[in-house]
Amino acid sequence: MDKPEKINKLINFGLTTAYYYVSIFKDKRGPNSLHYLTKYCIKSIKDSLENPQNSAWVNIFSPCEFLIALDIKPLFIEAYSSFMSGFFIEDYLIDTAESRGIANTLCSYHKTFIGANELKILKKPEFMLTTSSICDANVPTFRYLSKKQNVPLYIIDVPYKYSKEAVAYVKNQLIEMVENLEEVFKRKLDLDKLREVVKIENKTRTLINKYLNYLKEKTLLVPMTFEMYMLFASHIFIGSKEMLKFYEMLLDDIKNAPPRSGKSIFFVHLLPIFEKNFQDYFNFSNKFHIAGSDLNFDYLDEIDEKDPFRGIAEKLILNTFNGEMERKVTRIRELIEKIKPDGIIQFCHLGCKQSIGGTFIIKDLATKMGIPFLYLDGDCVDKRNNQVGQNRTRLEAFLEML
Repeated sequence: MDKPEKINKLINFGLTTAYYYVSIFKDKRGPNSLHYLTKYCIKSIKDSLENPQNSAWVNIFSPCEFLIALDIKPLFIEAYSSFMSGFFIEDYLIDTAESRGIANTLCSYHKTFIGANELKILKKPEFMLTTSSICDANVPTFRYLSKKQNVPLYIIDVPYKYSKEAVAYVKNQLIEMVENLEEVFKRKLDLDKLREVVKIENKTRTLINKYLNYLKEKTLLVPMTFEMYMLFASHIFIGSKEMLKFYEMLLDDIKNAPPRSGKSIFFVHLLPIFEKNFQDYFNFSNKFHIAGSDLNFDYLDEIDEKDPFRGIAEKLILNTFNGEMERKVTRIRELIEKIKPDGIIQFCHLGCKQSIGGTFIIKDLATKMGIPFLYLDGDCVDKRNNQVGQNRTRLEAFLEML
């Protein structure tokens, strides 16, 4: 771990091997869309790491439509940290970050990414972009990384409430952000190309809404990683032709899927993809299957194609994870009414205060709707923070009740 160049080569080798492995050996248990998305996600991480001179570090809620239009490769820190946990080196990266003065209460996604920076594993990008909304760790983390790497940073300040003034405020920031991107990457934004990205995003979101309508009666057998990989499609790369194709495949898969059987579980926020108890019960399971996660449906409206700056500004403000908790609860209620799951699970990721703080409000909603609700504390990245035995006891009791 003290030889960053060697680590870079090993990570690149691992990603390359993984890409060719999933390209050649398709997991026949899952749908075609799973196979396609898995390949795309691995390749996107690999491409961003191999081309730092044409990449930007972002958080999951960054407006990446502009990066797609400018042909800049985004690397979102949450995905990178998940992959490092997949390589089983997240503990060393987290310990490194904490040993350099980073608070142990910071989200492990951020600590893992910071640790990789401290060890010089990551090659610095040309630009950094984040938002003030949802995650209170974004601004301090990106400010720290920007200063550490001496890389330009733009922070989009997203107002808590929606208003015409708020939209104009964010729109002006987006215009300024694009000017910064143009200066750094020495290229001009083609407004028609941005409109095309937004047009594709609107088509994609139409497919997402159609997909939602099938979930109450159909079942796709997928692993837990599928919902998390879908964050690439529903957030960072939405507006790309590749993600439009993914949702076309996903819609075909759900249309041709067998009728729902077993018990259907809806997840709030994140899925603990490395937690063995959850893997044992949910991966490709007929008995207990995943009905979705609210994080993949946090914005379901169209964006104004004629004025994409204004449209994207509205999207940032009206995201159901931004603003009052009631906005998120309303969306969860809408999704539950549409999907009609048998149970709800919220895995409270340590360090995510927004998620943990709303737990009992969502539990109250589930009680009113007559749906069993389970919340567990744990960590989606740092496996040391998961009480495996305790989680198994509570999870098994919940599933047995269903």
